Amino acid sequence: MAEATDDRLRLLIERIERLEEEKKGIADDIRDVYAEGKAVGYDTKLMRQLIKLRKMDINDRREMETLLETYKAAIGME
Repeated sequence: MAEATDDRLRLLIERIERLEEEKKGIADDIRDVYAEGKAVGYDTKLMRQLIKLRKMDINDRREMETLLETYKAAIGME
């Protein structure tokens, strides 16, 4: 029984290790795409912000934009 449990644990650990390696590879690929964008003149901070905004629900995004405008007006930025 213990051997089967040990094998199961080893297999789970190996799967996690493989997934972590894949995650690192994907993170490297994403970094490369941002570098490509930067190389052709795009602002990577703005690219990241656009990705963040596109992930948001449209209603949440509109609410955030409205609050941001309100806050900017309150401190004299508008």
